[in-house]
Amino acid sequence: MRIELSTPALFFPAISLLMLAYSNRFFGLAAIIRKLHGSHRESPNPVLLLEIKNMRLRMRLIRDMQSFGMLGLILCTLCMLLLFRGYQRVGEWMFGAAMVCMLLSLIWSLVEIRLSGKSLDLHLQDLEKDGTPGG
Repeated sequence: MRIELSTPALFFPAISLLMLAYSNRFFGLAAIIRKLHGSHRESPNPVLLLEIKNMRLRMRLIRDMQSFGMLGLILCTLCMLLLFRGYQRVGEWMFGAAMVCMLLSLIWSLVEIRLSGKSLDLHLQDLEKDGTPGG
């Protein structure tokens, strides 16, 4: 199979959109963490401690998602450079490595999304435990 110079270029729009989505998740999570910090300082709550533990893991996952995404972009760029210079076989390997990085980034994203749902579930459980109306 021969990879043309335009093949890795197809990754650029997808990676850009993915990195934007990851950054938005990071900034959203950072805002929630700051709010939780203030809430926990005012009135400590064991549920908040569970959520803080969840948030720490989610922050690491988002960092890794972004890292693998950026590594995929770097490898795609190197792949294009290698293909441009005529190093077809090395360029193909570089493109394969870029795809593996993107796959890892997407898997980490899936895990982080599931943890996000768990975090919301902690809030719902706490509401149900308090016996608030509608629960």
